[in-house]
Amino acid sequence: MSKKHHKLKNGELKFQLTDKRSLIIGSIIATFIATTPYLFYLYENVPQQKNWSNFLFTYESKFYGSIDVVAWTITGKLIPLLLLTLWFFTCRHWWYHVLLVPIAMYAFQIFTVINDDIQYVDSNQIFYLLPIMAIIIPSIYLIRAQIFNQVNTVNKTFQELEDEFKLSPKGFKDKIKDYF
Repeated sequence: MSKKHHKLKNGELKFQLTDKRSLIIGSIIATFIATTPYLFYLYENVPQQKNWSNFLFTYESKFYGSIDVVAWTITGKLIPLLLLTLWFFTCRHWWYHVLLVPIAMYAFQIFTVINDDIQYVDSNQIFYLLPIMAIIIPSIYLIRAQIFNQVNTVNKTFQELEDEFKLSPKGFKDKIKDYF
């Protein structure tokens, strides 16, 4: 096991133990983030034609006219969606629920692209995001108000209060259970 040193304000050292499991998971996440530019360019392996048939599926591009344009559009939406989702599940700050707004936006855009090339990708999404934003934005504001209320009534620094609101590390399954 390796030890990381963290200096506290009073000059003491705090040791954080890092086990093999967290090193492996961290290495996988770092490798995934480093390979996202290569994942984006996977669309170049898609044929430049209107119909594409392979052993898994058959797809016809009605709106875009070419399968490679559809693949380029999807990868342009999917890569940020995957990175935002990764950020959401690994973030320990009190404001991490705000990340659900762009996650929902990108998910809706991908759904629109795949939806048989019927309509433009970026049209009228705000109406579908309003219910999500109506829940997340007030809840983030209330958390922020609680933090500033405690700052004004307690002799703690803002960083100490933010650390209190940070969530302890959970596994992927535990975070999913919190939402469903």
